Amino acid sequence: MSDKSVIIPRTKKPDWLRVKLPVGKKYTDLRGLVDKYKLNTICTSGSCPNMGECWGEGTATFMILGNICTRSCGFCGVKTGKPETVEWDEPEKVARSIHIMKIKHAVITSVDRDDLKDGGSIIWAETVEAIRRTNPNTTLETLIPDFRGIKNNIDRIIEVAPEVISHNLETVRRLTREVRIQAQYDRSLEVLAYLKDSGQKRTKSGIMLGLGETEEEVIETLHDLHKAKVDIVTIGQYLQPSKKHLPVHEFITPAQFEKYKAYGLKLGFKYVESGALVRSSYRAEKHLI
Repeated sequence: MSDKSVIIPRTKKPDWLRVKLPVGKKYTDLRGLVDKYKLNTICTSGSCPNMGECWGEGTATFMILGNICTRSCGFCGVKTGKPETVEWDEPEKVARSIHIMKIKHAVITSVDRDDLKDGGSIIWAETVEAIRRTNPNTTLETLIPDFRGIKNNIDRIIEVAPEVISHNLETVRRLTREVRIQAQYDRSLEVLAYLKDSGQKRTKSGIMLGLGETEEEVIETLHDLHKAKVDIVTIGQYLQPSKKHLPVHEFITPAQFEKYKAYGLKLGFKYVESGALVRSSYRAEKHLI
């Protein structure tokens, strides 16, 4: 693992970060439906670089519980503040969107809702159930917050049994306090371990690179996730959402991403998606096999 990451000025992105424009009939059809019915997907609102590829496979990501987060993570472009009132009809709206788009595999995520006693877990569970009623053939991945480690709230997600439950570690131990301010590295590992120990068939987590972590710290993180019995890991490049967010320290080379993938697979993960443009839901539909 001797290949070092290349330090590049923040103003210049390397060639390997160029994004291909989405193409194809499947993408065009879905884009038309999203625009026509004003459907809300993270794919469009987050300008995901993999939107065309994912939509071509019939996969899309939806965010629930509003667009204002109670946490102020240094890497995240979601607004921070006082969230709006919970919309109790949201589960049915999301289920309808998935039906209109004819989504085969849906990824559901949310902002953190520390303002709610249940952390938003009731809406989470009702959303999964509504999707299943309306779209019985659609498979699901739930990318959940840590729910502050409260097991009763985590149990609500386990009970509705989505095919994959994901919770992102985001970064290495040393940088967690700076990158995820109100989160805790060990608490996230405990959530992931609890999911698996409670019988969840497939668990998943992801980290970003380029925030100042060392290669040794990335390897340590992979070992920690393996100890937590995580099945799937995604590794991607951090990109600064705005000047107010944490700066990019490094653009990681494709060769380095490949080394991390090889190391993770050798360690025993079932799937490792590792690359500059990899995001949490990248190739999500393939992780069911």
